[in-house]
Amino acid sequence: MPFNATSSGTPLTRALRTGIVAAALAAAGTAGFAADLPGKGVKVQPLKSSIAEETFQTLLVMKGLEKLGYDVQQIKEVEYPTAHIALANGDATFMADHWNPLHADYYKNAGGDAKLYRKGIFSANAAQGYLIDKKTADEHKITNIGQLKDPKIAALFDADGDGKADLTGCTPGWGCEAMIEHQLTAYKLRDTVTHKQGTYSALIADTITRYKAGKPILYYTWTPYWVSNVLKPGKDVVWLEVPFSALPGEQSGTDTKLANGKNYGFIANHQQIVANRAWAEKNPAAAKFFEVVKLPVGDINAQNFLMSQGQNSQADIERHTNAWIGAHQKLFDGWIDQAMAAAKP
Repeated sequence: MPFNATSSGTPLTRALRTGIVAAALAAAGTAGFAADLPGKGVKVQPLKSSIAEETFQTLLVMKGLEKLGYDVQQIKEVEYPTAHIALANGDATFMADHWNPLHADYYKNAGGDAKLYRKGIFSANAAQGYLIDKKTADEHKITNIGQLKDPKIAALFDADGDGKADLTGCTPGWGCEAMIEHQLTAYKLRDTVTHKQGTYSALIADTITRYKAGKPILYYTWTPYWVSNVLKPGKDVVWLEVPFSALPGEQSGTDTKLANGKNYGFIANHQQIVANRAWAEKNPAAAKFFEVVKLPVGDINAQNFLMSQGQNSQADIERHTNAWIGAHQKLFDGWIDQAMAAAKP
């Protein structure tokens, strides 16, 4: 499965341990900054969903725009469907966590390329799917979610006593909930599986508690996210395959089988920055920065794990972001240089 837990030797982890902070950013200079910056006097309104772990990615983009002189406002929090519409209407400027193709329907419904700008890949190969604890998988030889059509197998994951498997699912409005709902019908699991929805962080915390108590668990998750640092695939839990590819809406007919022959029901997504197209066209420096900035999945995962361990205040996330920039200063400055060049007539 295309998930790789971040090791202790990543640049982000090393940077955080050595305490690289904002001073590194402030001390760095980029050629030509004496002239007026392209973003001078231009306001930027960032958006993000209710997922706190998206703050890191969003802040990185914000800091780049600030370096270009833009007047970057505080993040406004709205869920993905509303965010896409707000961006298309010009009520906001950008969102750093547009998942492609997970958010394909949101993108299309908001006006698509005519209203929205997305170019380049911010973070590649984000995985998602269903997992169960390895102990139960090995004991009952469970490898495919289709096996939960068997009431006896499904009952192993019953947490509330109704005899049906309880699947820790996806918060409404995130996009993944529509996938799960579609697949429960496609795989004929409605009679044996309950899709538990609500606040994902609370649901997954309860799932982890159940695992630590030695009870079977069934859950949906994605990467990059801290859960797979706590419940390690291959060691603590295993990914389940699906009986066949089944995706809704714009993704209907997509083959989700991987190159290694495994099919976990979801194709790898790319996270992209999506922005208001008219604004992007008027601000070529920002548009170029949106295109070239990149953040490895492993580094996002490492930062998200720190948040799960209590480093989750705004000050903490600011420190993490500045540390990442400090550890990748030449790369960051290169993005700024490209953006500055794009603004020149």
